[in-house]
Amino acid sequence: MQSRPTMVNKVEPAEVLARQGIRLPQIVLKRLREAGIYCQPTLSIEYQNAAKKHVLRGVESGGAVATLGAYASFVDERGEPLAWLQRVDSIGVNGVHAVVVAPVLVRLEVVRIERTYDVLITRHSLGVSAGTRRPQLESLILFYGRRGGLEMELWGKDAMFSGAVSPVFYNRAGETLTPPTVFQDAVARITTAVCCLGCRHSHLLGPRRVTRLAEETGADRDSECFSVVQSGVA
Repeated sequence: MQSRPTMVNKVEPAEVLARQGIRLPQIVLKRLREAGIYCQPTLSIEYQNAAKKHVLRGVESGGAVATLGAYASFVDERGEPLAWLQRVDSIGVNGVHAVVVAPVLVRLEVVRIERTYDVLITRHSLGVSAGTRRPQLESLILFYGRRGGLEMELWGKDAMFSGAVSPVFYNRAGETLTPPTVFQDAVARITTAVCCLGCRHSHLLGPRRVTRLAEETGADRDSECFSVVQSGVA
């Protein structure tokens, strides 16, 4: 009786890229470690006991030295800033800056070597998992630009352009590749982050928006103020 070939569930490279982020060669990882740059693009699924629901947890992290940098952070599906759960202060630089939790996250990850950039934008959500109550992570690549160029030293003499410029990408045929319009501002801001020498602060995540002060003072309800929310991580 002829045996049947064993079926193996093979994860496609695009799915691995979407879930885990940019896969860097060992030599680049070694250089990042030597430079003291810590970038954590991975996400985790967490359970909120009080709300009785699952959420995604991400960490804004990274920084730069003059010759290279790596940075990862998150925005919402419209490219708008998200409020951090907790800001993280530390003695070291170029590490973890803030924590965010949400049901849906759009991750931006950038790696810079001199004036050459890789940018990956991915959407992450919670999907139903058959046979278990724990949801599964669903990830989708929204944009992947490789070896883009930006002939500016945002970490030095061209720092005044920070937040206003981003790398230019081309496909193999020489045609321009651009991120989705809603994420272009976020790409410009994370381009600044990956050029921030000795980074100690968050570039994309920020304090929670609140309207309480406007209500208490009788101000226009449409006006908003920013308040730093002090909260711990469960």
